[in-house]
Amino acid sequence: MGVKEIITVISVLLLLFPSTVKPRAVGGPQPAGGEQGGAPGGGGGGTLDVIAQFGAKADEKTDLSQPLLNAWKEACASPAPSKIVIPAGTFLLSRAVLEGPCKGPVDIQVQGTIKAPPDPSHFKDDTWVMFNHIEGFTMSGGGIFDGQGTLAWSKNDCHKNKKCTLFPVNIRFNFLTNAYIHDITTKDSKQFNVNVLGCKNITFEHFTVSNPEHSLNTDGIHIGRSDGVTILHSEIKTGDDCISFGDGSKNVVVNGISCGPGHGISIGSLGKYQGEEPVAGIKIANCTITNTMNGVRIKSWPASYPGTASDMHFEDITMDNVSNPIIIDQQYCPWNQCDLKNPSRIKLSNISFKNIRGTAAGKEAVKLFCSAGFPCEGVELADIDLTYTGPDGPAISQCSNISPKLSGKQNPPICAAPAPTSPGGQAGPGKASPGGKASPGGKASPGATA
Repeated sequence: MGVKEIITVISVLLLLFPSTVKPRAVGGPQPAGGEQGGAPGGGGGGTLDVIAQFGAKADEKTDLSQPLLNAWKEACASPAPSKIVIPAGTFLLSRAVLEGPCKGPVDIQVQGTIKAPPDPSHFKDDTWVMFNHIEGFTMSGGGIFDGQGTLAWSKNDCHKNKKCTLFPVNIRFNFLTNAYIHDITTKDSKQFNVNVLGCKNITFEHFTVSNPEHSLNTDGIHIGRSDGVTILHSEIKTGDDCISFGDGSKNVVVNGISCGPGHGISIGSLGKYQGEEPVAGIKIANCTITNTMNGVRIKSWPASYPGTASDMHFEDITMDNVSNPIIIDQQYCPWNQCDLKNPSRIKLSNISFKNIRGTAAGKEAVKLFCSAGFPCEGVELADIDLTYTGPDGPAISQCSNISPKLSGKQNPPICAAPAPTSPGGQAGPGKASPGGKASPGGKASPGATA
């Protein structure tokens, strides 16, 4: 067969079998729709502009809540992919709970800045924006969720009051399946910036958290009772943990994160409540942690309820002026709100710290304080190089109830310094649970029940 005949056959095949498959979005599920078409109210998907079609106004005075809810109801009812657009501009949003399940995939393009009411007394619960029970959800657009939390931080007394008022979380993702959130910023949240609860296969990429160092209880991304969470190439600056893991966190990958200021990346605290689910399968890699209270941390309460946390790995991490670069603290006891006489009943196992280097802001660069009742098992440290140049240097490592496997460089010498008699309470203040963080049975805030 000649060249002309081959070209003719290929041309015929292309006419008979045209391609109708679009490429899948990198890093997450395929974005919903976005092409022209799909008239409003017709259930045909397409693009829904909250200003042009639903009367929203970017004047910082008109509440976006009802126009957004109307657009959501129309998009959610469409079997075809739908896209909701929040254009450039600054919007006031009093509160939004966007419920599924939806008939088709929904994509929200946030191009503008959405501001919360600054006064925390405006809110009757701890929710500002919530996405609930949705499959095939995406959100992007380069926009900003601004919690305007300055006033709330000054009223936060959760570090000393167990019955303190819980302020709103900027964004809640509850019971989502196959979700992809990218190129979005959350800033100045009154409490946690993002709370992920009961999700399966959810990805954050090029995600930004921006809170000042003095903002209390403002974790960047908190994960609980979720399976298959991925956080990639993101920047988190906050006043608490950059990323935190509650009970039931499984199969989580964190890669390429810039963290700081804040309290570092923390698994736990665990064991405070009865019925907590196991933590398993956490991989933290290729991160830079700068000017934080802690680097990578695992923490559980003494006198805790029983539980397990296993298969947790920290690799290729750079520490820059971090007070506690590597820490396991099973006597976590902020503000002495616990009983140090009884050891933690959280069993920690299969843990590795590999290729962790940089500078420590304090002398105790590595602290591995495991439970006297349930010593840590299967802990490995390889190629650790942490320096401290303060007046009381060099850096040291303290350990209790652990016999780690060591390989490669070990600076400081691991477990060479004597352990303190009461190491608890060194890892920073406690925090309140904003629905699903560590609450009994994994209960979430109103509107987020399973």
